[in-house]
Amino acid sequence: MADNRFKFVQNTFKDDEISRPSLTYWQDAWRRLKQNKLAMIGVVAIIFIIFFGTVGPSLTPYTYSDQINEFKNLPSRLEAYHIGDNQNLYLASDYNMFLLDDSGNLLFRLDQDKKKKDLINKVYVYKLGTEDDYQEVILDFSYNLLKNKQGYPYDFTIDIDGVIYEQGSPDHIKKLFNKTFPFGTDDLGRDILTRVMYGTRISLMIAFIATFVNLFIGVIYGSVAGFEGGRVDNIMMRIVDIINSVPLVLYVILIMVRFRDNDGLVNIVIALSTVYWVSMARLVRGQMLSLKNQEFVLAARVIGVPKHKIIFRHLIPNAMGPIIVSMTMMIPSAVFTEAFLSFIGLGVSAPQASLGTLANSALSGLLTYPYQLFFPAITIALIMLAFNFLGDGLRDALDPRLRKG
Repeated sequence: MADNRFKFVQNTFKDDEISRPSLTYWQDAWRRLKQNKLAMIGVVAIIFIIFFGTVGPSLTPYTYSDQINEFKNLPSRLEAYHIGDNQNLYLASDYNMFLLDDSGNLLFRLDQDKKKKDLINKVYVYKLGTEDDYQEVILDFSYNLLKNKQGYPYDFTIDIDGVIYEQGSPDHIKKLFNKTFPFGTDDLGRDILTRVMYGTRISLMIAFIATFVNLFIGVIYGSVAGFEGGRVDNIMMRIVDIINSVPLVLYVILIMVRFRDNDGLVNIVIALSTVYWVSMARLVRGQMLSLKNQEFVLAARVIGVPKHKIIFRHLIPNAMGPIIVSMTMMIPSAVFTEAFLSFIGLGVSAPQASLGTLANSALSGLLTYPYQLFFPAITIALIMLAFNFLGDGLRDALDPRLRKG
């Protein structure tokens, strides 16, 4: 007796139907990379950093060497005293006083009346206005004015035509962003924003040079060593070991002694070109050792394909995934290496701007002017984080063993 509880249906699937379009290796890798949020953040950050370092310097009215001593050691955020009529006074830590508008634009530095200056009672007098028509701004650090009506101490008072402005009084204090110098200025009055842009440009230049050297020397050297094997591989790897055993700093010192007339940046480029490719050569050699015994390489050998064509047409393209990931991860290492060498005085020379030299210059005034170290340091951190995020995303996208669907 037939069981009517089951109903047979016809096959609804078509043999020639494709559920989704087929993707190449690189299209599938790009699809996976777009799904990684941190990697895409890194891509956006890298694009911004490239524009910041290449296009940015042309958008500022200053160069890395322009010195405006009138506006030296100014921070990016100013605690000013509002005196009315779109006028604000800012007292710098070196006792210079500046006039700025309500938008944060610096107008000029007040001239100090040295004749009325009283160092014994700690009283400074400034001129607000023209030489013929001005108001006296009296800055008083004397102890007899250190208490207000409530008895709370103040470090100083500002007297303008009998109007007293006390430090810490919320009625007149305005915190304004420095629109003239958004990142502030250094001890020579140079714009830190412009100098950070130039330093970023140098770091990007070092990064691209390291990438080119890794691609051109390391990949070729490692491919030949891995493909040939035997005695050739042994000799070539021992050369790599000898190069890798000498510290990079020593290379730079020797190069600076040998090429004294060269610019510091040229010495760093020569040093990186000499030794920075060895880790890439080791990586590529390992990839060649695992690929050269594959069937497609054996087939190419059987039909008489020359060795150099096997390397460049078959082996290197099949190893591009790890190569690209390694190159991306080594770029921030090159940036940090350049910053470190410039920080210890072996990099670019003054007045050129480098992130490492900016950090070194700001170190002596760290407690007084911390912003001078903050901006180059945060730029180095952003560059390294952006490339590391992208490198991690590329590793997950290009490594078939890490695929999850």
